[in-house]
Amino acid sequence: MNPPPAPGTEHPEGPPSIPALIRTRVRAAVRRPARLTPAEKADRALTLRLVSLLLQYPDSELTSARAELAATVGAMPATPAAERLARFTDWFTSQQPEALERHYVETFDLRRRSSLYLTYYLHGDTRRRGMALLTLNQRYRAAGWDTDGGELPDHLPVVLEFAALAGPGGGEAPLRRHRRGVELIHRALSDAGSPYRHVLAALLTLLPPPSEADRAAVEQLVAEGPPNEEVGLDPYGTYGEGEFAPPHTFVPPMQAPPTRLPPAPTTRTEGLR
Repeated sequence: MNPPPAPGTEHPEGPPSIPALIRTRVRAAVRRPARLTPAEKADRALTLRLVSLLLQYPDSELTSARAELAATVGAMPATPAAERLARFTDWFTSQQPEALERHYVETFDLRRRSSLYLTYYLHGDTRRRGMALLTLNQRYRAAGWDTDGGELPDHLPVVLEFAALAGPGGGEAPLRRHRRGVELIHRALSDAGSPYRHVLAALLTLLPPPSEADRAAVEQLVAEGPPNEEVGLDPYGTYGEGEFAPPHTFVPPMQAPPTRLPPAPTTRTEGLR
């Protein structure tokens, strides 16, 4: 005869099954990141920084460094992220600068589904988005990091640079919070056949696998879009229809294209698709 269970260990609905215990432990292991060695942390930071660079507007400075970027990717340890980045740099180094600029504008500036401003996917154009932007800025400042106001704090290359500098814990917390937005951007790039899909795929290999709730939320975003509310984001400035914002000034994605202006003589066409 089995002894009675110790006080406090009884299960009102009976003991959990072995598969249930295994599933619980697997979920806990997925949520709890493994401790990284110093070399692994350095490799991870390099990957994040490369993804950040490759998602920035391909101005003359970036395009002149394409060979160096490709060589850096080629020297990385063999990982799924490195393989994806290599696919992108193969394309990136083979294109003319004007073609790269045009593709970037068409991909990220003129398509709302692949905008690089992460809080848009979580909050849409609502008051909560303004608060989310302020919270991100506060996180950066608390870590001693100043973005110099060149871009919004939720711009994916900015979030990635912070993650590379601050490390896998708190530094990557904004990425984990906005995982669904990253997933949606990747899907939009894949649907459009853009080579930038490889850069987002490289980033996703560093994030926890999506949960069922994540998948359902992404499907809902695809079907319905982000929340909508007819309010401006006053702390960051707004501009009326037909007006042009100065360089590096935020314009809400629902109203006008993103903020950065390319160097002359290239211009970005207004509008969203």
